Amino acid sequence: MANHASAKAIPLHQVQTQRLKNKKKQIGLIGGTFNPIHQAHLIMAEQVLSRLGLDGIWFLPDNIPPHKQKKSAIDASYRVEMLKLAIEDNDDFDLNLSEIYRGGVSYTLNTIQSLKEQHQDVDFYFILGGDMIQDLPNWYKIDELLPLVTFVGVKRPGYEVTSPYPVIWVDSPLLEISSTQIRKRCQNHESIRYLVPKKVMDYINEKGLYQDES
Repeated sequence: MANHASAKAIPLHQVQTQRLKNKKKQIGLIGGTFNPIHQAHLIMAEQVLSRLGLDGIWFLPDNIPPHKQKKSAIDASYRVEMLKLAIEDNDDFDLNLSEIYRGGVSYTLNTIQSLKEQHQDVDFYFILGGDMIQDLPNWYKIDELLPLVTFVGVKRPGYEVTSPYPVIWVDSPLLEISSTQIRKRCQNHESIRYLVPKKVMDYINEKGLYQDES
């Protein structure tokens, strides 16, 4: 692996200035299993959109996550439907199903290569929580991925704002919500109101999702 020890955080004002000079569209990507999508995902996406002045955010549900292959998620059709319900009232948010359609393990490198071939007029910003930024050295062919996309780290308590790779760091309201927590609450028949959008909550209840974690 190449040595990136000297990499520094990318100043936010520099990103905004470059964007004004750049004729390409600027799109943020937020990937994950979204099992299910929750309010913290949406707030993180909205804050990055606003702070960087991006043209939009695309949500990328994965097929099989590289780092969680031993864990199972509900069928992709349910996860995709919940995503649609969660973002339908925000014109700046969109859904991209590249990883679902491709099948297999969802390596980010393959996804970005495909997206850049299809959208040559777009610069992509890959959005990650601070915890995931720390894991970047373990990503599949990270050194091939670096030139293709700009990483955006959303600060989280307990995680250092440092990385061996260039990262734009963004502040966001801190919500300690996780999909695991929501699934567990569903299993225990506890309320998930306000942890997920109401339409997502209604869909989970209607379909009886996550009632049996096994």
